[in-house]
Amino acid sequence: MLIGLQNVTFEFGARVIVEEATWHIQPGDRIGLIGYNGTGKSTLLKVLVGEYTPSKGTVEKSRDTTIGYLHQDLLSFDTSETITEVALGAFERVRALEKEIEALGIALENDSDNNDLLIKYTDALHELDVLDGYNIQHKAEEVLHGLGFSSQDLKRPYKEFSGGWRMRVLLAKMILQQPDVLLLDEPTNHLDLPSIEWLEKYLLHYQGSVVIVSHDKFFLNRMVNKIVEVYQQSLHIYSGDYNYYETEKALRIEMQQKAFENQQDYIRQQERFIERFKAKASKAAQAQSIQKRLDKIDKIDDVQLERPDLRINFQLDKVPGKVLVDLKNITKQFGDLTIVKNTTAEIERGDKIALIGANGKGKSTILRIVGGTEQHSGERVWGHNVEESFYAQHQLEALTLTNTILEEMQQCGSKKTDVELRSILGAFLFSGDDVDKKIRVLSGGEKARVALAKTMVSKANFLLLDEPTNHLDMHSVELLAGALNKYEGSYILISHDRYFISQTANKIWEIVDHQIKEFKGTYAEWVEWNERMAAKQKENKGSGNVVATPVPAPTPKVTVPETKASTPNTAIDKDFQKELQKQKKRLQTLELDINNTKVQKEAIEQELGNPDTYTNPAKFAALETEYKSVQQKLATLNTEYETVFEKVLEMES
Repeated sequence: MLIGLQNVTFEFGARVIVEEATWHIQPGDRIGLIGYNGTGKSTLLKVLVGEYTPSKGTVEKSRDTTIGYLHQDLLSFDTSETITEVALGAFERVRALEKEIEALGIALENDSDNNDLLIKYTDALHELDVLDGYNIQHKAEEVLHGLGFSSQDLKRPYKEFSGGWRMRVLLAKMILQQPDVLLLDEPTNHLDLPSIEWLEKYLLHYQGSVVIVSHDKFFLNRMVNKIVEVYQQSLHIYSGDYNYYETEKALRIEMQQKAFENQQDYIRQQERFIERFKAKASKAAQAQSIQKRLDKIDKIDDVQLERPDLRINFQLDKVPGKVLVDLKNITKQFGDLTIVKNTTAEIERGDKIALIGANGKGKSTILRIVGGTEQHSGERVWGHNVEESFYAQHQLEALTLTNTILEEMQQCGSKKTDVELRSILGAFLFSGDDVDKKIRVLSGGEKARVALAKTMVSKANFLLLDEPTNHLDMHSVELLAGALNKYEGSYILISHDRYFISQTANKIWEIVDHQIKEFKGTYAEWVEWNERMAAKQKENKGSGNVVATPVPAPTPKVTVPETKASTPNTAIDKDFQKELQKQKKRLQTLELDINNTKVQKEAIEQELGNPDTYTNPAKFAALETEYKSVQQKLATLNTEYETVFEKVLEMES
């Protein structure tokens, strides 16, 4: 074990975060720490690193374990050093050795016969070599480039960068330190898609353990092998990725509900017997015995889901014309930096556009141009009856800090009464005196909910959404995606959350070579198209033809390695056919195993459906364990079947 909690209880005042919680982080663990907003995920990380002390239990840590902790409070750090110098701060021992070697070198120039100095100098050089100290500059630049910094950025002072970019520098420093455990609190909030992909690739090869707080399903599915959920003051541990967690949690809830209902049926049946025969002399003793048995039974709790259900319902007052916005020959520059040049694009009624791409390409600038709040050259034509509402990425830009939540809503111009506004705020989990809180004291998630409420109350027919999922938990992201799918208006959104984009967009915009390039289709179709273009380019390159460079696909799929091209060599052909037959045979075996396992699963389900099962706690526990094991086996078999099936298809083609 590297670090962990043992029977820990921690409270904030009267509010319990966790009670009697035990959690051990082992070498090789890649853990997604999840939970609804406000359940205490970030607090739990602070308990792990010792910033908070539990009221009960212990935080256990191996003596030599090193921890890297990335959190939002780091943004208070400031310096005039270049970002490269800040990143190089990860190599404290190497930097100390460099100074020591320099001092020893000067001393040796004045006293070249001093043997002790020479030994120290040689030892320091050896240690520097062992630590790979000659490559630290290259390592730092490589990581900074991966996180989206250009070569020119590397020489700029840290203090010149905005909060999101500063967080990237500190992430780079932490990565370079290579601690035994990395604790990352919402690392993707400040990253664009290419940087998220780079971080994914890096963490997949990282030797240490990683704990990630994130609402990005795609990211968690690629990164983690374990999920720890903070729920109802307890830690619930699932061995698998996020998809496995969703399936397994649903199964646990279903089994608990079924067990509760069966036990209630059994209790009612026994109580009817007692009520009927307790006064009958011949049955009274039996009725009394049954009552004693009921009194001792371990009651199964009913399923009560505790989750913050935002009630988001975007409506519109007016139907706009066919074209909402027409951009003609738009050019936008910041000094020498060109965002777009003579680009043309159009947004029509019914368009649900995702504007994607790397940070620095000008996505937010384009959004402001569309919304009419950014100066530019060229022509922007606003359509008939268009009423827009803008959700800003940085909530501090959109909200007045001195306002209360209710005052902020009153300034929307919706002409709704305070009673109506309070009702809307209640749908966004602000009830009672909450509406009198000042904006400045709200958390990031609470500010995001206020901004969403302002957007919803506007009844606009055109929404401009800049990173609307930042600070929302995964359940709230699901609810927002569902609300946007039901929305009858149009919108253009910026998001780095690939799951959210895949659920909401019917068109993709990307800035390529200073032009807005439009793809008519979903995010999944766009990814597939990019992969086809990349494959075509590779094929044409091999044949000597030159084709246009496609946009790199942001989420490349894992594919089975290509088989060797057919050759006249008979031995190779026989080996190929032999392997194909082997894979087909494996496919048949897997089909048989899957069918047998399904039969086994159904048999256990019948047992679990029998009310008598719940009178024997030991039998029920054994059946529950066996059921989980069979469920896991079935999932493993299905996964292997899909892999082998794809391989057979590819070999046959």
